[in-house]
Formats: sequence, C-alpha cells, structure tokens
Amino acid sequence: MTIGEMLAATVPMARTLNLEFLETTTERAVVSLPDQGDYHNHVGGPHAGAMFTLGESASGAVVLAAFGEQLARAVPLAVRAEIAYRKLAMGPVTATATLGRPAAEVVAELDEGRRPEFPVSIEIRREDGAVTGEMTVVWTLRPGG
Repeated sequence: MTIGEMLAATVPMARTLNLEFLETTTERAVVSLPDQGDYHNHVGGPHAGAMFTLGESASGAVVLAAFGEQLARAVPLAVRAEIAYRKLAMGPVTATATLGRPAAEVVAELDEGRRPEFPVSIEIRREDGAVTGEMTVVWTLRPGG
C-alpha cells in the first residue's frame, strides 16, 4: 500500500475531499484537490478549509515518507500551521509539500531523547501554475510510539 493509499484509507477527511496523492518521496509530496462544487466557497473556487486540508495532507504524506521507519518509537504530530491565501484559486489545485530539515538531522535529535520539531513548506497552485496559497506546518516526532 502506498502512503497515499494508506492516508486515503485511514484519514476520513482525505477521503471526503477525494484528495489524489500524486507523488510521495522522503523529501516532497504532491497532492491534488479536484474541482468539486460541494467544496466551493462563495466565489466558486475551493473553500479555504479544503485548501488547508489539502496542504496539511501533503505535509503529512512527506512526513510519513521521511519518518515512517520511526513509527514504532515516535508519533508524528502537527504542532502548528500557518497559511497565506495569495490568489483566487479556481478549478483543481495541487499542493507540493517539501521537508524543511534533513530527515537524518531530525532522527538524530530523536536518538538523543529529544522531541524534534521540523517545518514542512507547502505551495498550493492552480492548473495555470499560479501560486494561490503558501503554508507551513511544523511537525514533531513525539517519542513513545
């Protein structure tokens, strides 16, 4: 099972929004939100909450890819998030999440008994390539699995 399939199977909100996990590596994830009228806002584009969920889901996918081997001893948790809506989003949108610190550095902190925090940066784009939103989610690996 791919990370995208696992998230779609275990995260009800990802299923509800019909998120499509297009790419997942240990350094980045690309997730798409199809254009769906049920999730439009008052101007006909994807609702801000749907775009936030898209970005957070992309960040979670890259975190699972980068730190999946640590799940027996640590739980990944989002600590805080910030989003900026830059341009009107219309139609399908795609989020690209990028790990903000080297995974080995984060795991080294976990090995030292610390609770590491690390950012994931996300860009949300329309089909024409325009950036409609920018987001950062700070994650932690809470020791104790």
